[in-house]
Amino acid sequence: MSVEKRVCKYKLGEQPKKSVYWQEKSYQERLTALEEIRSEYISWRYNAEQRLQRVYRIIKQA
Repeated sequence: MSVEKRVCKYKLGEQPKKSVYWQEKSYQERLTALEEIRSEYISWRYNAEQRLQRVYRIIKQA
């Protein structure tokens, strides 16, 4: 399944109603919605839970 990339440009004042809806939301509400969409996408795309990456550091001992 492929996702079609699509970009639409609108003149100021001619934006569709969806953009007005999101402009009325607070910054925190928009960020929360974005995080939810991102989590759903990762679950769908990779079929896995999100986890923290492991970080290894090699230290030269004297």
